[in-house]
Amino acid sequence: MFKPLLGVAATGIAAVLAWKLMAIVMLPLLGLAIGFVALMIKLVVVFFVLVFAFWLLRRSSHSESIA
Repeated sequence: MFKPLLGVAATGIAAVLAWKLMAIVMLPLLGLAIGFVALMIKLVVVFFVLVFAFWLLRRSSHSESIA
């Protein structure tokens, strides 16, 4: 009578253990991925700020040479 119930309980316990182990393994990887994406965003922002500054510098020096 309890044999099917024991199978369901064992499957549930195995699933909870697998979930806990995956959380232990995947959480640092998720943090690493988020940190990598943040680093890429920072590098892109710095690149575009430098390009914008270079564009402004060229534009101001070009307008002075025309006048």
